[in-house]
Amino acid sequence: MSDREKLRWQSDLALIADAAKEAGAVAYGFFNQSPEVWWKNGDRSPVSAADFAANKTLETILRKARPEYGWLSEETEDDEGRLSRETLFIVDPIDGTRAFLGGQQVWCVSVAVVHRGRPVAGVLYAPALEEFYEAVDGGVALKNGVPLTVSAAGPDEMSRLAIGEDLLKTFQPAFRDRVRREKYVPSLAYRIAMVADGRLEGTFVKGNSHDWDLAAADLVLACAGGGLVDLDGKPIVYNRADVTHKVLCAAPTARIDEFLTAFAGRGDG
Repeated sequence: MSDREKLRWQSDLALIADAAKEAGAVAYGFFNQSPEVWWKNGDRSPVSAADFAANKTLETILRKARPEYGWLSEETEDDEGRLSRETLFIVDPIDGTRAFLGGQQVWCVSVAVVHRGRPVAGVLYAPALEEFYEAVDGGVALKNGVPLTVSAAGPDEMSRLAIGEDLLKTFQPAFRDRVRREKYVPSLAYRIAMVADGRLEGTFVKGNSHDWDLAAADLVLACAGGGLVDLDGKPIVYNRADVTHKVLCAAPTARIDEFLTAFAGRGDG
C-alpha cells in the first residue's frame, strides 16, 4: 500500500467514524421509544423509523463528502451503478434491528469503505453499550481507543463459539466436546467484533448474510488477528452483483483451518 493510499484510508476512517457516531445518536434517540415499524416483503424482517433516520444521516454526510464513491446500504434501494465504482461505502444503519426494537442493547451502526472488493476502513458503533470499534487497512483494530487482539486459546482448550445448534451438530464429535456454545448474539456485526476482542474463539455465520452485515466487522477482525472466510478458506469479495453469502467462519487466523476441518465431518479426527 502506498503512503498516499494510507493517508486516503485514514481520512476515510475519520469521516466514517464521525458519521457513525452521528447516526448512532440519531438511532439511540428512538431506542425504547416504540418507533414505527414496517415489514420487508422478501424475508419478513422488520425495519423501523430509526433505521431510516440513521440511514439518512449516514447518506447525507458520506455522499456529500465523497460523491465519487458508490453506495450500498440495507435501507437504500440498490443502485447497480456501484458495480462500476472502485470504492464505495457499505453501511447498515442498525445491525440488529430486532434487538433494537426489543429493547436489547446489542445493536450497532456498521460503516465500511470498500476498495476493489475489500474493506479498507471500517467502524462499528454500539451506542447503548458505549462501544466503538474502528480499523483501517494495515493498522490495528481499536475498541474505545484500546488495541484489540483475538483470543490466544489453543485447540486443546474449550472454544467459545457463537453458533446455531443445527450447525454445531454437523461438526466432528471430538470437536463438539471442546465447544462451549454461547447464547445468541442478535447483531451479526457485533458477534464478529466479539471474536476480534477475544470474547469468542469463533462464530459460524449461516447462509444469507449480506455485505452490509459483514464489511466493517470483517476489517476489524482482520486487524485484530483474525479472518472471515467461506468454507473453502477464502476471504469475502464485496460489491458484487449478488451481495448475499453462504456459510462463513470468523475466527483467529491461527484456528481457521482447524474449525473448517472439523466442520461437516471433514478430516480424520
